[in-house]
Amino acid sequence: MTSVEHALKTVYKKMANTEEEVEVEIDSGNGAMRVFVLKNVVEEIEDPLNDMLRSEALTHDPEIGVGDTLRIEKTPDNFGRIAAQTAKQVVLQRIRDFERDTVYDEYADRQGEVINGIVQRADSRAVIVELGKAEAVMPAREQVPTERYRPGQRVKVLLLEVNKDPRGPQLIVSRSHPNLIRRLFEMEVPEIFSGAVEIMEIAREPGLRSKVAVAARQEKVDPVGSCVGVRGVRIQNIVNELYGEKIDVIEWSADTATFIANALSPAKPTNVTLNEGEKVATVIVPSDQMSLAIGKEGQNARLAFKLTGWRIDIKDPESLRDQDFDLLRQARAALDQAPDDFAWQGRQPRLVRADGMIGVRDKEFGPLASDLVGMSVDVEMRGDALEVYYNRALRARFDYESGGELPLDEVINSAEAVSSGS
Repeated sequence: MTSVEHALKTVYKKMANTEEEVEVEIDSGNGAMRVFVLKNVVEEIEDPLNDMLRSEALTHDPEIGVGDTLRIEKTPDNFGRIAAQTAKQVVLQRIRDFERDTVYDEYADRQGEVINGIVQRADSRAVIVELGKAEAVMPAREQVPTERYRPGQRVKVLLLEVNKDPRGPQLIVSRSHPNLIRRLFEMEVPEIFSGAVEIMEIAREPGLRSKVAVAARQEKVDPVGSCVGVRGVRIQNIVNELYGEKIDVIEWSADTATFIANALSPAKPTNVTLNEGEKVATVIVPSDQMSLAIGKEGQNARLAFKLTGWRIDIKDPESLRDQDFDLLRQARAALDQAPDDFAWQGRQPRLVRADGMIGVRDKEFGPLASDLVGMSVDVEMRGDALEVYYNRALRARFDYESGGELPLDEVINSAEAVSSGS
């Protein structure tokens, strides 16, 4: 009503060709409209348009005093018809404005949420999605390249932006944003919603594959198992919503090397070496897992880089024979410069080459069993014998001077004798 009254003031001023201060009253019961001109009662006129002498004002109101405001009715004869047209336009405009403000207020606080929508129309430039009271736009950059949208299709979208516009609020939604996966996990996994499990990092190539790193915030909670669900039910619901996009759920670790090894899942690296200065990780994986580690067209390694922020250099054991790494060169130099009475400090790692041999100082020992090729073994000096361990189990013994292989029975029998004696 206030808006209508204000509009009618403007109409009256245009009709009367005046700038006088006026009021418009509308009877809400019968719709009758009256126009009043407002005059300030004064002793001396300063503003001829809005002031009136008291002597003149007394003819309208015998009890009026200086400083009062006199209301004089000046409703035009044909004011009702013109006013009705104006009121209709104003009311319709106000309703449209109110609807726009309502839509904006409803969705402004929902940015970052997943909303159910129905595709209205789709073309090469954008997809229009109906969200109930409003329509949203999904630009080409926010669409998943492998998805095809058709009218009437129900989709879950991430509300990215809500912008004010003279023609109404503009809503931007996305199907390719990584946070869509975050919100879907929160909806499907109660442990994430409650905070017992936290999503630490997400790397995504929309429509193809994603990696999600999760960590437990409560004891005795399996973060990966919680996200996968019994028989994979939870993760399968998310995959179905993303139309078959593959999702790897891995366990986040504060240890960078462990995190990088986990990020290359399903490959299982045997060794990770970090170069903190250049932020490069050199990862050794078994030869039969090289394709898994790299992935189709480098996809797995690329996602691991996005997830960890480290550039990953994937190597197989065969390549180590042909390349000199700084770490190995430094170790060799240190051994070459060491005195003859160099004292061993516990067990030291050595890489088993393709020919089954290992190098210790300036000597070669082997060959070792074929299952140790490409693996990292530990060597230890015990008297004149060089012992080789793998997974803490003694696998071979050699005479350090001659390089000849020594029987394992001596060590086993000695250990048994000590055990029986105790």
